[in-house]
Amino acid sequence: MLTIARSEFQQIVRNRMVFFSATVIPVGLSLLFIAQRNTFSGFPTGMGFLAGVFMMILISMGLYSTAVTTLAARRQTLFLKRLRSTAISDTAALVGVLGPPALIGIVQVTAVLTVLAVLTERPAQIPLLIVSGLSLVLMMLGLALATAGVTTSPEHAQVTTLPVTMGTSAVAFWIGFTGTEELGPLKRALPGGSATELTINAWNGGTDLIDNLLLLPPTLGWVVIGVLLATRFFRWEPRR
Repeated sequence: MLTIARSEFQQIVRNRMVFFSATVIPVGLSLLFIAQRNTFSGFPTGMGFLAGVFMMILISMGLYSTAVTTLAARRQTLFLKRLRSTAISDTAALVGVLGPPALIGIVQVTAVLTVLAVLTERPAQIPLLIVSGLSLVLMMLGLALATAGVTTSPEHAQVTTLPVTMGTSAVAFWIGFTGTEELGPLKRALPGGSATELTINAWNGGTDLIDNLLLLPPTLGWVVIGVLLATRFFRWEPRR
C-alpha cells in the first residue's frame, strides 16, 4: 500500500496540469482571500467565513478533483485492473491510490489556516476544527469514488467533477455570507453545508458542543451516500 501511495504521489508531482490544479489554484485563491480579509470582517460569520470557505475550496479542488482524475487515469491505463490481480486487497489498493490526494488536501488546509490564524486570530476550538476537516475529507473521498464511477477518462474528469466542486463551494459561500439563521435545515442538508457551519463555529467559538456535534450526521450521511453510489457505479476496468 505504501509503495502504491509513493508512486501515486510521484505521478501527481510529475503531471504539471494535475499538480497545478491541485495545489497552485486552490492555494492561490485562498491567499487572495486572505489578502482581502478585512472585507469579510463585517459578515455574520466573521473570520470563520474564511476558514469555512478555505477548507471547502482546498479539499474540493486539492483532494476531490485530484482523486477523481487519478482514479480515471489509473483505470484507463489498466493499473487498477492489475492491482486486483495481486495479493493486495481492494481497500488497500484504493487507500494507496487515494492517500496522496488526501494528504495534499490536508497539508494545504493546515498551511492556509495556519497563515489565517497568524494574520487574524487563533481558532477557538482546534479539536473541533480538526473533526470538521476530517469529516469533510471522508465526504469528498466517498464522492470521489462515486464520481470516478461515471468518469470515462482523466479529461472527462474536468467535467464530471464540476457539479460537486462548484456546488459545495457555492454552499460554503452561501453559509459564510448569510449564516444559518434562515433556511438552516436546507443549508445543513446540502453537501458540505454542515461541515462549513461546523468549521465556522470551531473558528469563532461561542457555540454549544452538543449543537456542534449534531452537525456531524449530515456530513457523515453524505459519506454513506458517496460509498453507496460508488458500490453501484465504480469500475476497476475502463468504461466504454
